[in-house]
Amino acid sequence: MRVFGVDPGSLRTGYGCIDTDGTRHRLVACGAIAAPAGEAFPNRLLAIYTALGQMLRRHRPDCVAVENVFHAANVRSALKLGHARGVALLAAVEGGYPVVEYTPAEIKLAVVGYGRAEKRQVGEMVRLLLGLAEVPEPHDAADALAIAICHVHNSSGPVRAAATAAPRAKGVPRTWREYRP
Repeated sequence: MRVFGVDPGSLRTGYGCIDTDGTRHRLVACGAIAAPAGEAFPNRLLAIYTALGQMLRRHRPDCVAVENVFHAANVRSALKLGHARGVALLAAVEGGYPVVEYTPAEIKLAVVGYGRAEKRQVGEMVRLLLGLAEVPEPHDAADALAIAICHVHNSSGPVRAAATAAPRAKGVPRTWREYRP
C-alpha cells in the first residue's frame, strides 16, 4: 500500500509518501513545497496545487491523507490555512485518489502514542518508524510522513490485520515513551 501524506500550509506545504505492508514502512519521498513568498496569495495557492498534482502523478498513491486543522493562532491564519487545505484536497480528488483526514491529536496519538506530543517527538518517531538516519527536514516533511503513518496505523482491512498480527520485535520502541536513546 502506498500512502501520500500532506501537511498543508500557505507558505510551505509538506508532503511525504510511504510504502507499507502494514508492519514495515519505507520512505518513498518527502519534502516541502515552498510557495514564493513575494507572490500574491492566489499565485502561491496555484504553485502548491500544481506541485502537489505533479507529486501525486509521479508517486501514484493508493490514498492521500491530509491534516485536518481545527484551530489556528488567529482568524487570518486559519483562513489562509483553510485555503491551502482546499487546494491540497482538490489536487487529490482531481487525481482520483481517495482522501482521508486526521486531526493533529489523532496523528500524534497514532505515531507517538501521546496526543499532545511535541514536534521533536513526532519527528523522532517518524525517523524510527521509517528506519532513517536523520529526522526528515524541514519539519513540514516529517509532519506529512507522520500523517501518512497515522493513516496506516488507523486503517482497517488487510493493513490493520497485518499490523496487529505482527509479533513485536524485541527492543524496538513503538511509542515515544518506550524510546530510550
